[in-house]
Amino acid sequence: MFQIIALIAGTLFGLGLAVSGMSDTQKVIGFLDIFGHWDASLMFVMAVGIAATAPAFHFILRRSKPLIADKFYLPCNTAIDKKLLLGSALFGIGWGLYGYCPGPAIASLSYLNIDSAAFVASMLAGMFVANKAFPA
Repeated sequence: MFQIIALIAGTLFGLGLAVSGMSDTQKVIGFLDIFGHWDASLMFVMAVGIAATAPAFHFILRRSKPLIADKFYLPCNTAIDKKLLLGSALFGIGWGLYGYCPGPAIASLSYLNIDSAAFVASMLAGMFVANKAFPA
């Protein structure tokens, strides 16, 4: 049952990324280009996502446990360390250079674009190297 719910949630997330334009690299780069031809439309996508999620957290976290898991898995590390700063910088550089972050990059594979496949392969290679260089 967990896998079916995960498949449905992932498919819904991917469709949302595609419909909102988050899987269009030019739209994302246009959003990041605040001193050029700025495209503010993705700001509304983020605002709607926050507006839908924030109130839901209030009710969901009042439960003793999630519907399909034994417990909630919430982040407990609040330290701002070198790994966090380096990872954030690399994420931002990759997002700014190509216009994809991991979710939209994986969703873009459905377009069968060789550039998207190369980006995802590079991203996975980078994750592998980072996990070897900085084990948890």
